[in-house]
Amino acid sequence: MALKRIHKELTELQRDPPPGCTAAPNGDDYFQWSGTIEGPPDTPYAGGVFNVQINFPPNYPLSASQIVFTTKIFHPNVSELGAICLDTLKQNWSAGLSVGKVLLSVQSLLADPNPNNPYNGTAARMYLRNRQKYNKTVRHWTQQHAYPPPDYVFTTTQTTTTPANNQDSAATGGSGSSG
Repeated sequence: MALKRIHKELTELQRDPPPGCTAAPNGDDYFQWSGTIEGPPDTPYAGGVFNVQINFPPNYPLSASQIVFTTKIFHPNVSELGAICLDTLKQNWSAGLSVGKVLLSVQSLLADPNPNNPYNGTAARMYLRNRQKYNKTVRHWTQQHAYPPPDYVFTTTQTTTTPANNQDSAATGGSGSSG
């Protein structure tokens, strides 16, 4: 059941990719994918391309896929290891969600953090107490870790992309008990 669903979602992603997001299997392993999420326009993440690793459990879609950032990112809802605190990846998971919809939810989280349920307490406090400093820190991290190569074509305005060549952290991901 899982492999059939994963193939279906891959076909949907290839036919109608979500704006600003890409994802595909790592070689022949359809349970391990790599993807990218473009920083939303009009946010301090704009211009960045963030790599993610997507792992599908054997009982997918009954259980959520695990998505972690492999590009370093400063965000209240992302741990140092790249784990993402997002309700649709945890308690609000539904088998009706697709990987494309979840990637869009993660992209939306970049534009609208939830500092009241953080994985990164430093980022959450800065977001709440000093937004200017938070935005400056995010822009700096985005420039340091998530800037794509000069030939990258952003999908938010066009439909063709080339792989991002940004620095990945050595993160292996994982999920914490909170978030």
